[in-house]
Amino acid sequence: MPEEVAKKKTTRGILQESLTGRKRTSLYNPEALEKLSHEFNVWKESILRKEDRENWHVIPRTVLGSELPRELLYTPLSVADVDYMEDIGFSGQEPFARGIHANMYRGRTFTQRQLVGFGGPEDTNARMKFLLQHGATGLNLLFDMPTIQMYDSDDPMSRGQVGSCGACIDCANDWELLFDGIDIGKETTSIVTHYPSNTAILFPMYLVLAERRGTSWDQLRGSVQNDMTLEELVRNASEYIPPRDCFRIECDNIEFIRQHVPRWNFITLNGYNLREFGTSGVTEMAVALAHAMEILDEMIRRGHDVDWIGERLAFFWSPAMDFFEEICRLRAVRRLWYKIMKYKYQAKKPRSMWMRCHVQTSGISLVREEPLNNIIRSAYEALAAVLGGAQSLHVDSYDEAYAIPSEEASLLSLRNQQILENETGVTAVVDPLGGSFYIEALTNEIEQKILSEIAEIEEQGGYVEAVSSGFLLQKIYHYFYNEHKRIENGAIKIVAHNWQKSSRGEDFEAFRYPEDAEQRQIRRLKEFKAQRDSQKVESALRALEDACKKGVNVVPYTLECARAGCTVGEQWKVFKKAFGLWSKPSFF
Repeated sequence: MPEEVAKKKTTRGILQESLTGRKRTSLYNPEALEKLSHEFNVWKESILRKEDRENWHVIPRTVLGSELPRELLYTPLSVADVDYMEDIGFSGQEPFARGIHANMYRGRTFTQRQLVGFGGPEDTNARMKFLLQHGATGLNLLFDMPTIQMYDSDDPMSRGQVGSCGACIDCANDWELLFDGIDIGKETTSIVTHYPSNTAILFPMYLVLAERRGTSWDQLRGSVQNDMTLEELVRNASEYIPPRDCFRIECDNIEFIRQHVPRWNFITLNGYNLREFGTSGVTEMAVALAHAMEILDEMIRRGHDVDWIGERLAFFWSPAMDFFEEICRLRAVRRLWYKIMKYKYQAKKPRSMWMRCHVQTSGISLVREEPLNNIIRSAYEALAAVLGGAQSLHVDSYDEAYAIPSEEASLLSLRNQQILENETGVTAVVDPLGGSFYIEALTNEIEQKILSEIAEIEEQGGYVEAVSSGFLLQKIYHYFYNEHKRIENGAIKIVAHNWQKSSRGEDFEAFRYPEDAEQRQIRRLKEFKAQRDSQKVESALRALEDACKKGVNVVPYTLECARAGCTVGEQWKVFKKAFGLWSKPSFF
């Protein structure tokens, strides 16, 4: 460990110092606890079977589980030192364990934001309108692989993938087709840009769309992902820019968006894709929080106020199949983020201490065998997200183990959310499981586990250094390998896949991509390039390269590129030329 890192206090150390010595008011009477302890031991020795005593703790083996042992029975002894106001509190009040709003879903229900994207911009436009017409309360826009990897549709690298897994976008004109007939000043839009590099290129094109429509930027509401974890860790690509430069672009995006698009969430710290790539729920959250703190440190260094930045940070989580763990993870990370903002960063505004999150049910938990079972899996995961207090939700569709969702499957997933909201009664009471001995004990344990993993990252020199050195990548590989061993040997049971095995699919036809999408897009791109002002394009790209090398904020320059008609691929080439390429560490 570098000497300067060893001397630096970890977040865990800072919180321990800040919270040590605070007067606590125990919820339980010591005499009552002592009596309960005696009765508990009598019950355990005289009533409980010997084999249950010997196996008091078990680890639920579930897909993407966190390997946290569970007791057979939880009692007040499991949370004997709880201070209600310090540890649990009321909703909408510190420490926000029970939710960031006092009335939670009675005041505003979770946004129902289904992912959508396939084929050409016009194909995705039709699906977005379909979902809005059937009650979706937000848009969640996904791009195809060439757009995400920042290649133009006519690039040889894009062949056969244009319009697959998302909408193809090459230039600002494509955004006009994508949002034709949709009021971007009214609808909230999650733009799944994934990477900082892609965010710096794609989001300015969205801003140009707003300019062309006469929609003021301060009317725009939504989010971009803009997450370095996705670009440098999760992404499988042939070309990467160095992590430090990627982090710089991420912070450039944050700075520009916060200054010019005030109602927009400038980053969605993405635990989801990291977990789906192969980590536990604890690691998912530890990496995202360590990342968030490094962002705050950099933005403070740039001269910005912590509350001004903190109130627009957002998170993105993956609930998997361990039902109670998923509820407790949301409660734990919400409380921990509050403590970090208050005691480490001395934030003053309650809103900047909120852990606001979007949740998408786990795609990796879906299997091809008997795919209608996936409806049940996603429904339980969605229920856990709501019971945990999520602000926004996407429910995966049963056929996503085969392809992107069909229209019918997308509608069914939206109906899943609508039934959850309107027919189950679970939104009538805030944090209905709060106070459960099990829930509170597991929430406490998960919070400490997250904090411990944050300390591991900080001991590596922080988030960016942990990415650069390969520390996090090695952790992912280790978890991924052990997870798949457990699935193969049956320790993790997946119904119809490796337990009660079935070769039976359901009688449905998987979604088929529009066969002419690639030809349409390449033809449109060719016509666009022929009509644009090539001198303006070259001038804008040269200015962007110069900005990259000088260290100034690059987003005003990518905005000028969008206005000039530069394509996604042309701007990515500038980034690669200016920053050079980086290779992920190899462990094999």
